[in-house]
Amino acid sequence: MKALQFSVSIPQFAALKVLGSISKRSYYHGPLATIRLVDVPEPQLPSADWVKIRTHICGFCGSDINIILLRDSPTVTPFASFPCTIGHELCGEIMEVGSSVAGIKVGDVVTIAPYLSCSARGIEPVCRSCQMGRPSHCENFAEGNLSPGIITGACRDVGGGFAPYLVAHKDQVFKLPPEISPKEGAMIEPAAVALQAVMDNTPSEDDKVLVIGGGVIGNLIVQAIRAFDIGCSITVAEPSKFHAELTSEAGADHLITDGEILYHTRHITGARAYKPMLGKDILMGGFSKIFDTVANTETLDASMWSLQTGGVLSVVGIGKEVMTDLTPLWMKLQTLKGVYSYGYMDMHGERKHIFEIAIDYVKHKRLNIESMITHTFAIEDYRKMIEINLNKKKHRAVKTAVCFT
Repeated sequence: MKALQFSVSIPQFAALKVLGSISKRSYYHGPLATIRLVDVPEPQLPSADWVKIRTHICGFCGSDINIILLRDSPTVTPFASFPCTIGHELCGEIMEVGSSVAGIKVGDVVTIAPYLSCSARGIEPVCRSCQMGRPSHCENFAEGNLSPGIITGACRDVGGGFAPYLVAHKDQVFKLPPEISPKEGAMIEPAAVALQAVMDNTPSEDDKVLVIGGGVIGNLIVQAIRAFDIGCSITVAEPSKFHAELTSEAGADHLITDGEILYHTRHITGARAYKPMLGKDILMGGFSKIFDTVANTETLDASMWSLQTGGVLSVVGIGKEVMTDLTPLWMKLQTLKGVYSYGYMDMHGERKHIFEIAIDYVKHKRLNIESMITHTFAIEDYRKMIEINLNKKKHRAVKTAVCFT
C-alpha cells in the first residue's frame, strides 16, 4: 500500500536548513525531501490488544507541516522513530479486532486518541502521568515494546493516518455514533485539543479573553468557550481577515487583524500604557486569560504584556527557540501554562476522556467542525496539499485532509 512517510538524517537536516531557506519546495520535492510517498506492507496487529483500521479521511495538522519543514526542535527526536507514516487526525473503519479487545467490532467507525502511552507500550505499572489521567504526557514514550514515538504518526511501528491502513491500541480507540460524519470524525482530535485547553484554563463570565491565532485551534478554542455557555468577552488576533471572520462567526466579539495587539488591548480592556526608555509600551491591566496558539517570540512577548496581574497565559502553540522578556512574569504575577493534547477530566461528577466530551458536543452540534475541512486530496496529491497549507490565506483554506474513500 502507499503511505506518506517522513524521515530525516543529520546530513539531510543540515543541507535542508540551507536549501530550505531558498525554497521550501526542497523539503517535500527532490532528492533531499523529508516526506515521500512509498510502498509499505499492510500493518499486522502487534498483539491481541490492538485493532486494524481502514482510513477514511485524515486531517493535515499544523504539526505535520512543522515536521516536514523541520521546524520542530531537535530535542524531541528521542521520542520519535523513522521512517514514520505521518497523520493522527483520522476517521476510519475497524477491519480486524484482537482477541483481547472488548466493545469494538469489525465495521465500527472510529477515531483515535493518538498518544502511545504506557498501555500501548505494554508497561505496568503505568507512569505517574498515566495514573493522573494524562496519558498524552506519558513518561515512557521511548520505552516498552514499541519504537520511540509520542503519537501515532511519529512511531515507525504502528503507521499513521496518511495510509490506507494503520493499527491502534484498544485504549486509543473511540467509537463514533452514526450522527457524526467522517469529516467530523477526523476533526475530533483537534476539537479535543481545544476543549482540553479551555478546561485547563476555564474563563468566567467576567473574564476578558484573548486568543492569538485564528486558525483551526484558535477557532475551536472560541467554539469551545461558547460550547461551555461562557459569555465572556473574546478577542481574536489573526492577520488573515478570512480566518479572523470565521472566528467572529464562531463567537469572537473583537478582532485584531493589523498585528497591533498592545494598542488594541488598551481600547478593549482599559489597560494603561507606559513608555520605557527603549522598546514597546508596557501595559498595566489587560486580558485576564490568553490562549496563544502561535507561541513565537513576537506573540509570547505581546501576550505577556497584554496579560493583567494574576492572569493566565496558555501556551497552546509550539514555538522554536523562543526569546522573550520575562519581566511581566514577575512584575504582574502571571502564570504560564503549557498546553498539549488531552486526557481525562471530571465533568458533572463523572470521569470522562476529552474525546468522549468532544464526540458528544459534535453529535449535539455544539461544535461546528465539518465545514472547517475546506480542501480534500488524494494521497498522491500530497505536494499540492502542502503548498496550499503554506499559503492558506490565498486559498481560503482552514483544514486540509486526505480522503481514501
